[in-house]
Amino acid sequence: MATAGEIARRSAEAGLVRLAEAGAALHAAVLRSELEKYRLLPLVLSQDPAVIAMLASSDGREADSVSSKLETLADQTRAAAIYVLDNEGVARAASNWRQSTSFVGSDYGFRPYFSDAIVDGSAEFFALGTVSGRPGLYLARRIGPASGALGVVVVKVEFDALEAEWRALGEPAFVTDARGVVLVTSNRDWRFRRSRPLTEAERQAILADQTLGGQALAPLPFATPPLDGSAIVRTAVDGPPADWMAVQTPTDTPGWTLHLLSPVGGAVVTNVASARAVAGLLATLLAVGAGVLLRRRQQAIARALAEEAARADLERRIDERTAELRSANSRLSQEIDERQRAEASREALRQELVQANKLATLGQIAAGVAHEINQPVAAIRTHAETAVAYSDRGDVAGVRRNLGRVAELTVRIGAITDELRTFSRKSSRGVSPVNPCEAIDGAVLLMSGGLRAANVDLVRTGLRDVRAMADLIRLEQVIVNLVQNAFEAMAEHAVDNPQVVIDIARRGRRIEISISDNGPGVDPAISGALFTPFVTTKTRGLGLGLVICRDIIAGFGGELNLRPREVGADFVISLKVA
Repeated sequence: MATAGEIARRSAEAGLVRLAEAGAALHAAVLRSELEKYRLLPLVLSQDPAVIAMLASSDGREADSVSSKLETLADQTRAAAIYVLDNEGVARAASNWRQSTSFVGSDYGFRPYFSDAIVDGSAEFFALGTVSGRPGLYLARRIGPASGALGVVVVKVEFDALEAEWRALGEPAFVTDARGVVLVTSNRDWRFRRSRPLTEAERQAILADQTLGGQALAPLPFATPPLDGSAIVRTAVDGPPADWMAVQTPTDTPGWTLHLLSPVGGAVVTNVASARAVAGLLATLLAVGAGVLLRRRQQAIARALAEEAARADLERRIDERTAELRSANSRLSQEIDERQRAEASREALRQELVQANKLATLGQIAAGVAHEINQPVAAIRTHAETAVAYSDRGDVAGVRRNLGRVAELTVRIGAITDELRTFSRKSSRGVSPVNPCEAIDGAVLLMSGGLRAANVDLVRTGLRDVRAMADLIRLEQVIVNLVQNAFEAMAEHAVDNPQVVIDIARRGRRIEISISDNGPGVDPAISGALFTPFVTTKTRGLGLGLVICRDIIAGFGGELNLRPREVGADFVISLKVA
């Protein structure tokens, strides 16, 4: 009984670790999508002709024009501040130029993000604002080449909204930098505390760089801080001390680590009680079958060892026979890289924009995905508690039935997280015959929670068994973007009985995927320029989503167009028949 209880305890803790790690991965994905959205701004603005012309001129009217443009972008993207520094570090234009705290004319040459961007081309730096005193991440990008830098464009990002979302989920989360200092956190009292000891030199450098007061850099209030992997810690968060499963996961930002505390609650006790009850009932049967199982286990181990030895031998022979080929291929790759470096740089930027759009879209649908995961998690807890009740009554069939349902729900959670992981990773550039229905299935799985919560009726019509030339992951990205645009337009205008219709039809040698809605439609005044950068119908948006979607479809040899209709909008993806 004791052994079964210990195994159940370990299993429960392992399950908690998996759930906590899934939650941490989702938090990291949301953080990554939030940052990728803002990282586009300095990249685009550093190449803006108006910004370059302003830095090359002393005309104050050009500076006012750029400041007005930055003010509009800051309002649309919810950036805390956007400003342009000349090559001496003096602010020439800023989004807050109309306010009493305007940055225009202020000297920021002492800030590390300015000097690092001038030398390295770009920089990211987290600190308190010298004027506002509010914490934020400064994203800086050099304007012009290193040999003749004109200045630096800076975007300040504050994380108030993201931290509020984390607090609403009830699981404390925070991000530390490479020196263990807490930067972004759902618990305001933890900001600028440290998760590890600091030397006096490190402490003084942090206080100076991030403009902190002497009261900062106190240790986190954890009895046992989570250093590596996962651990159960005991600490008080908005209440009396409680046990938490602490996990951590790296982020795309160098040196940043996301930490998540997931409540342990009674899950471990419930699993131990259930396992002990079932172990008592099955002890006799296990004794009879122990000999048979032991024999089969020995045979399985022997087969596994033999297979592993054969696989190792095969890998060794393959490595020996292909060493010369790998060497030749390496030399050839170096030659090709030298000849195509300029083209590769341009394509890398295009792929970066496509991936950034994908991650920004992932951030927009993250709440719906979280809802889809939380529902089966709540059901798992209910079935576990019911299994304990059946166990207390000695009803083995009831215990098995509830535990079976728990297994089914974990499979569903796995399907959602697998689709989330597939969607977020970078896809290949090639095209191949694919069934558009598979891309639509993936998009519906990611967005079903949000659509259902908003009472949006999703209707699928048309052909099912067709094949077109495309890349499945990037086609799914385009469909998610178009459905999300339709959903947001109907939500913003409070459309009665909102509906999205996805139809697949064949027109000669083309496959057409139509995504239409019964929302407000597209204003005819901008429909002709809808696929132009920075043109958008949203109150908040960059106007790059449809441009990137059309570029993706064009890469398949297809087209993306807006088809006129009396009610709502109808976007049509046209692909070659496979």
